[in-house]
Amino acid sequence: MIEFFKETNFDFIGKRNILFGVSILSVLVGVVALIQIGRGEANLGVDFSGGTAIALRFDRPIAIESARKVLSENGFIDAELQEVVAEKKLFIRVRKGDKGNVNDKITDLIIKAYPNNKFVVESSTEVGPKIGKKLQSDALLAIAVSMLGIVLYIAFRFEFRFGIAAVLATFHDVFFLLGVFYLLDKEITLLFVTALLTIAGYSLSDTVVLFDRIRENLKKGKRDPFPKIINDSINQTLSRTFNTGFSTLLVVVSLFYLGGEVIHDFALTMILGILVGTYSSWFIASSLLITMRGDTAHRA
Repeated sequence: MIEFFKETNFDFIGKRNILFGVSILSVLVGVVALIQIGRGEANLGVDFSGGTAIALRFDRPIAIESARKVLSENGFIDAELQEVVAEKKLFIRVRKGDKGNVNDKITDLIIKAYPNNKFVVESSTEVGPKIGKKLQSDALLAIAVSMLGIVLYIAFRFEFRFGIAAVLATFHDVFFLLGVFYLLDKEITLLFVTALLTIAGYSLSDTVVLFDRIRENLKKGKRDPFPKIINDSINQTLSRTFNTGFSTLLVVVSLFYLGGEVIHDFALTMILGILVGTYSSWFIASSLLITMRGDTAHRA
């Protein structure tokens, strides 16, 4: 492996108390976001709230205010519209409450309103409110089960406290991303949940590599303070972490800019998740180990 960092001695845990404070704040925002999602007050996608989502591609760009007026005058007062001018696309979302075949109603209205501007329906999703609630509970269950699996795996491979540290660090990542998407008023969809679970696995992999090096250094019988052993372990795995993170970022950044509107939020979640996952492995999981061990002495 190419080593971009050799024999480094960065003090990763020297400022852990300050970083703990920042992380606790971000987790609290994530908890608020989760509560709002449970109440249905967040920007829930059709997958969870129920309703209809349609993506139309026109031959020529269409004025969004004109389309909004057409829908509003025909009963779809609360329809949410988003345009992608460069791709001549129009995204229409109608939340639960409208009965009948909403997809056909909307496309018929658009055909009549713009007879000289042909379009194709690129995607159409229609979910009932009961199914939306079921998907919402299933998504939360999937996250909870994955967290439990992380604890059991790490506890079996290392020690129980390692498992607790790993799952708390992963919870930190999940709540951070929930908080960011809530503050940015981004849509919470099944694709977002998929990204969360992917990031949980990525963060776990990063943490396991670090924990493995910590265990190896502990077995060497060094008499260094525990915080110094952890700090040395982070520095020793720094090149591997950088190589993995940078190569993965190249892919998801490409998806973000070139993958189109449909996958835009998924790619954004992955970019933020890789960054916060690396951060949590270095500063959260390792610091939690120090806290649980009760050894706070540190000499760089």
